[in-house]
Amino acid sequence: MNTVTNESVTNESVTNESVTNEQENPMSMTEPATTSIESSAPSPIYALQAVIREYQQKNRNVRALAGVDLEIREGEFVTIQGPTGGGKSTLLQMLGALDRPTSGVVKLGEVDLAKASNATLGHVRATEVGFVFQGFNLIPTLTAHENVDMGLEPLGLSGTDRHSRVAEALAQVGLAERADHLPGELSGGQQQRVAIARAIAKRPRVLLADEPTGNLDEHMRDEILELLEGLNRDGLTLIVVTHDSAVARRAHRRLRLEKGSVREI
Repeated sequence: MNTVTNESVTNESVTNESVTNEQENPMSMTEPATTSIESSAPSPIYALQAVIREYQQKNRNVRALAGVDLEIREGEFVTIQGPTGGGKSTLLQMLGALDRPTSGVVKLGEVDLAKASNATLGHVRATEVGFVFQGFNLIPTLTAHENVDMGLEPLGLSGTDRHSRVAEALAQVGLAERADHLPGELSGGQQQRVAIARAIAKRPRVLLADEPTGNLDEHMRDEILELLEGLNRDGLTLIVVTHDSAVARRAHRRLRLEKGSVREI
C-alpha cells in the first residue's frame, strides 16, 4: 500500500573556516546533512494489521473483513469504494471505535481500539472522531444550533464553551444565519451542513463519512464536497465511503474494499 510522504530539504550552512580547511586539505570532505523522506512524512493516524471481522448471520459465518492491512496518514483525504456487502460499513465501524475486530490491530494514534476498554472507546468516539452519514439524523423539533449542541453533551463543557463551539461550527459550514432554523426549514444540502457542523464542533482528529452526498443532487453534492475538502485542507483527516466515482476521484487516495480485502485504486 502506498503512503503519502513529503520530502524535507535541509540547507547546510558553510562557514568560512570549513571552506579554508577544504582548500588546505582536498581530501577532507564534509557530508551534507540530509533528512530522510520517511522521517519527515506525516505520522499515521490509523494503522491496521491483519484485521479480521467475523459474525454469525442466519446460522452461517460471515467474514466481513479478511485480514486487512491499512495505514492512513494524518491529514489525508481517503475514499473507500466497493460493492454492497463488501465490508465498507464494517471497516468504518472499526475506524470509528463502534466495533471491535475478531482479531488484529486497529490503532488510532497510540491506542489499539481492538483492545481498549469500553470507557476508552467511548472517549474516542466523543473526542477523536466525527461521524457524518447519508441520513442527516437531525432531530426535527430542534433548531440547527440545538442539533449541533447535542453532539457536545458528552464532553462536559460549560454552557459558554458549548455555545462558542456551536457558533464556530455553523459559521464554518456557512450556516451562521440559519442557527435558529428547524431542519424542516432547511434544504437537504443545508441539513447535511448541520450534520457536518455537529461532527466538527467536537474538534475531532478525523471525520468519517458514510455516503455523505447520497441523498443530494449533483449541485448539492458538489457544495458538500467543497466544504469537506476545505476542512481537509485545514488539517482534518477525511475518510469517505462512497459509491459515487465523482466523489472518489477528488480524494488523495482511493481504496477498494471487496470480499473483505482492501486494495489501492
